[in-house]
Amino acid sequence: MLASTSGLSPNQPQPVSGHAAPASDALTEAQAAAQSRPQGQRDALNAQILQASLQVSLQAGNNSMALLYRSAIDSINEYLAPELGPDAIGQAMGQDNSPEATAGRILSMSTAFFDAYAAQHKNEAPEDVARNFVALIRGGFEQGFNEASDILNGLGVLGEGSPIAEGINKTFELVQKGYDDFLAAKLAELSMAAGGTDQKTAPEGGTPA
Repeated sequence: MLASTSGLSPNQPQPVSGHAAPASDALTEAQAAAQSRPQGQRDALNAQILQASLQVSLQAGNNSMALLYRSAIDSINEYLAPELGPDAIGQAMGQDNSPEATAGRILSMSTAFFDAYAAQHKNEAPEDVARNFVALIRGGFEQGFNEASDILNGLGVLGEGSPIAEGINKTFELVQKGYDDFLAAKLAELSMAAGGTDQKTAPEGGTPA
């Protein structure tokens, strides 16, 4: 379920082995190397310093979930942009970065745009609109998840038994289930509405066709 690291550039750090130096050491070494190089070479080290800084941050706390959330929301925004314009979903970040809270924010913010999306597709079958909308935001979420996984893989924090890997995988499963439940609820709602319409149009004392 996690994306591979094949897309990482050569300048990005490789996955950390069990005997690798602590993240703080990697950051210190990168900064010292930058200071000792000519300006042109210092510029080339910027990406390495940023990656080392992110590694320190991730290993110090639960910021991996914040990274996943931001990456997912950014990608869902990209998928929604042709229909609803740029940056449809705000970038508010919550304090609770547990898998449940992260999944809940992704679901609530992305599914909240169903009515706006449906308004752009009034001439389509309501069931198709619901299915297409969920497919759209699901695709955005999966792209964001893979991008976040690439970064975390490159930092070496997704090894076997990693609590970070466990957390983002749980978030992935919760969001996918949430999209399934949202679609099922929409289809059931449409089915009930269609049934009610049939009842209203049936002849008095008769039964719907």
